Amino acid sequence: MTKFTIGIDFGTQSGRAVLVEVSSGKEVASSVKEYTHGVMDEWLPDGTTRLEDDWALQHPADYLEVLQVTILEVLQKAEVSADDVIGLGIDFTACTILPIDKNGQPLCMLDEYASYPHSYVKLWKHHAAQEEANILNEIAEERGESFLNRYGGKISSEWMIPKVWQMLNEAPDIYELADQIVEASDWVIYQLTGELKRNSCTAGYKAIWNKKLGYPSKDFFKSLDPRLENVVEEKLSDKVYSIGTKAGEITLKMANLIGLNPGTAVAIANVDAHVSVPAVGITEPGKLLMIMGTSTCHILLGEEERVVPGICGVVEDGVLPGLMGYEAGQSCVGDHFEWFTENCVPASYHLEAEEKGINIHQLLTEKASSVAVGESGIIALDWWNGNRSTLVDADLTGLLIGPTLLTKPEEIYRALIEATAYGTRMIVETFRTHGVPVNDIYACGGIAEKNSMMMQIYADVLKMDIRISSSSQTPALGSAMFGAVAAGKEQGGYDSIFDAAVVMGRVKDETYVPNKKNADVYDQLFEEYQKLYDYFGRGQNNIMKRLKKIKKDSLQVKNGGVIC
Repeated sequence: MTKFTIGIDFGTQSGRAVLVEVSSGKEVASSVKEYTHGVMDEWLPDGTTRLEDDWALQHPADYLEVLQVTILEVLQKAEVSADDVIGLGIDFTACTILPIDKNGQPLCMLDEYASYPHSYVKLWKHHAAQEEANILNEIAEERGESFLNRYGGKISSEWMIPKVWQMLNEAPDIYELADQIVEASDWVIYQLTGELKRNSCTAGYKAIWNKKLGYPSKDFFKSLDPRLENVVEEKLSDKVYSIGTKAGEITLKMANLIGLNPGTAVAIANVDAHVSVPAVGITEPGKLLMIMGTSTCHILLGEEERVVPGICGVVEDGVLPGLMGYEAGQSCVGDHFEWFTENCVPASYHLEAEEKGINIHQLLTEKASSVAVGESGIIALDWWNGNRSTLVDADLTGLLIGPTLLTKPEEIYRALIEATAYGTRMIVETFRTHGVPVNDIYACGGIAEKNSMMMQIYADVLKMDIRISSSSQTPALGSAMFGAVAAGKEQGGYDSIFDAAVVMGRVKDETYVPNKKNADVYDQLFEEYQKLYDYFGRGQNNIMKRLKKIKKDSLQVKNGGVIC
């Protein structure tokens, strides 16, 4: 009898589930549930508590809604019985954390703390802990902490420890009330199985944990803040479980809630980008996968640990057992295309798109496709949401240079796309310069699937072929594969993720091949991008940070605050 697994990808704006046939990797049904509360970056749900700049929160109740809605829907769509579902896996954006009490209840779901911002989930793109990240990096560098090398020389404000420290600094009462501070992915697994098990992927890439060395020393945490000396024992845990293993089984309570059978195997949680690697069939070094969405994550397998400046991390067994997993990323990709369409496109373009029966992105892509490489005279820096790699600086902002009174919206749109391609090339060249080969490029995500112009630009800028995932929900497929591994061969699954990847992972037949004529022009434009990258990003001109400070001071005055 045919067996199935379910994978659920908890993204930035929604959760997406796929029901997958174990014996073939065929996706037989999918479901998407938008988060009821979305991304909270201005107000808490009470409508009266305003958030400061660089905050990005979520509500954990939305994650439970995703489980309730999407699992039942995929079973109903495919007319599949829960009896035939052998496993479940999930992945999350990361680092996405929340404080919980001793019963596993998120503090924000307790009435008395519903108006406390720090009681909510801090999404990956919560950048308000940049000051804590800066101090952490300064102290770690002064002390000669070896862990910095594994993270490209800097810990990002997006990661676990700066966010935890920000909570301690700004809301010590919430910090003290928290029995533990956990990744949202691990909290969801906790709800499913009744057991809190921290996964090695988020611990390794986001929480400065190492398979051999564990967390940094108590002395290091004490050097940051005496109150953090015992943060691992008090708020985290030194018990970390490897991805690719079984977390537990669905409890009776959750089975009644989501429609699966109690006892169904559940995989240890994973990160959206990392879980995607086997879903495209990658099981060996030298193959880089771009997971392209609101942001882009770059995952690359290697055989040995190398020091690569500005990457997000290198973790042993972080992606696949027996290999080093390198991570880099760009904080602003789909997000800044969305920003542009919502704020900078004239009404006439929206009307034209409506008349043609297409969305505004499709119209702009159509128009931008007729713009020759270099024709617009425009170049941009892709830092509208900071720079993750290779500068690791959330205080950097966007730049557009070269527009005139004749510049059209589609030319700016194309320049923004090109900027993200240049950012990826910076990452690829940094890997190569520091001894980590990049021989092949793969891509997945909605952008990779839908925007052929953008993928051709990437092929031209990178001067490499690009293969595209066959799945429109690659992270969810990857999670379903890990669900099959959690179930094991005896239950109809697989004994290893390598076995699952051979059968269930796949890419499309067509490949994007670089156009040499375009690539030659892009080489010239990339040289200009590099100059701007260094000038504004490496301290020659800190105007972006000065402007942010002026903005912050101005808002304090406007809102009746006091400038110190």
